[in-house]
Amino acid sequence: MVNVLTVVSITLPSELLKKFDEFSKARGYYSRSEAFRDAIRSLIAEAEVSKAETGMVASTIMTICEYAKRDVDLRMSEVRHEFDDIVVENVHRHIDKQYCLEVFIAGGNYQRVRELIGRIRGMRGILEVKAVFLPLKPQPQSLPYE
Repeated sequence: MVNVLTVVSITLPSELLKKFDEFSKARGYYSRSEAFRDAIRSLIAEAEVSKAETGMVASTIMTICEYAKRDVDLRMSEVRHEFDDIVVENVHRHIDKQYCLEVFIAGGNYQRVRELIGRIRGMRGILEVKAVFLPLKPQPQSLPYE
């Protein structure tokens, strides 16, 4: 089977393209096209995992916002309380007095964790959100020793 490559055109802000080119070069991609193909594969793989995950998951959720945006911290606190049923731990750290890094450890129903991520992504002032999921498979009941 021959893989036919199709040319597509996209529009990007120049600063985003500059960052992407720097990223591609640092990662050793031989072309911008190969870097885009890899990024698209990653997004599709993430979407496929999310379709398959309907049960219990453990997740880490990292967010970055500007240090100067103090109102984000208050809104983050409100979200933490709203999702207290799944947020196991939360860490807030300052990076170079320029950024705030917020890390959530969450566990529970996949859809509920996705709701938490959606609320965080929808917050004004959040620069980036990254989440990692691990499925939690039900453990078989162990038999008592005789």
